[in-house]
Amino acid sequence: MKTMGLDFGLKRIGIALSDETKFLASPYLTYHRKEEQADLEYLLSIIEKEHVDEIVCGLPMNMAGEEQTIASQTREFMSKLYTLCKIEIKYEDERLSSSMAEDILKMREKDWKKRKKKLDSVAATIILQDYLDSKIK
Repeated sequence: MKTMGLDFGLKRIGIALSDETKFLASPYLTYHRKEEQADLEYLLSIIEKEHVDEIVCGLPMNMAGEEQTIASQTREFMSKLYTLCKIEIKYEDERLSSSMAEDILKMREKDWKKRKKKLDSVAATIILQDYLDSKIK
């Protein structure tokens, strides 16, 4: 079984998956959102295909540690996903995950357009890896 990491956004959802030992997170893909029901069904298909038994979603926080405006939309969407899959959803502070992902991608890819395609899935990977690492401690 695997853990899925999500970087929820209004236009895109970054998706990452752990290995079966739940030790290492890897980028899966960046999903370009369509309409909510299609988005939920797409995530469900990955959950089934990849044998996901745990979901971690990044929760948008400001630097003071307070939830950003999009956090309520994130929670609402994830609640709908939970209703469909019945897999517990955990939240991980995602502060700076996108800027960290950008820094990582800058080292490997100079072209901004190519980096942008990978940014959300790499941010999801950072969120997921932080969660996996916290379980080891």
